[in-house]
Amino acid sequence: MKLLSLAFIFLIAGNLTYAQDATPSAEIVMNNAYQQATTENKKVFVMFQASWCGWCRKMDAAMNDASCKKALESSYVIVHLTVEESKDKKDLENPGADFLKRKWLGEKASLPFWLILDKDGNILADSYIRKPGVSIDQPGDNIGCPASDEEITMFLKILRKTSTITDSKLETIGKRFKKNKQTL
Repeated sequence: MKLLSLAFIFLIAGNLTYAQDATPSAEIVMNNAYQQATTENKKVFVMFQASWCGWCRKMDAAMNDASCKKALESSYVIVHLTVEESKDKKDLENPGADFLKRKWLGEKASLPFWLILDKDGNILADSYIRKPGVSIDQPGDNIGCPASDEEITMFLKILRKTSTITDSKLETIGKRFKKNKQTL
């Protein structure tokens, strides 16, 4: 009986550990982000990524650089949704993230694909460069991780439109993102 009780305890403990380690659904990630954005009066910056994506790592490195991080976090709740993993890493994906990527017109976009939402989930901007006159409900060319002068200019224009980041901080962010081009 003691052995059976002990086995039952280990089974329960194992299941609790698994439940805590499971990748959260996209719905949970986004609901938490919206709640935080409401509380802190911020926008939500969503980045779709994958563990194999070198440009995703460059984007994260630039956004987390000391020259950028504080300014970006002052205006955005930054969240990552993992998609498009290889078969052996599917457990890293946020369930439902692929649906959201399609919903926000990112199904054909390379990674990283990102967008900026208001606290209610309305799209304010995304990582597409569009031709003049093309609306936000149509895809364009994905900036991904800004590296070229055109991509960085568009990225800074989007940040200027959706944040309270000062022009001097935006200039600093632009300089940091230019380093992405040097590491090609």
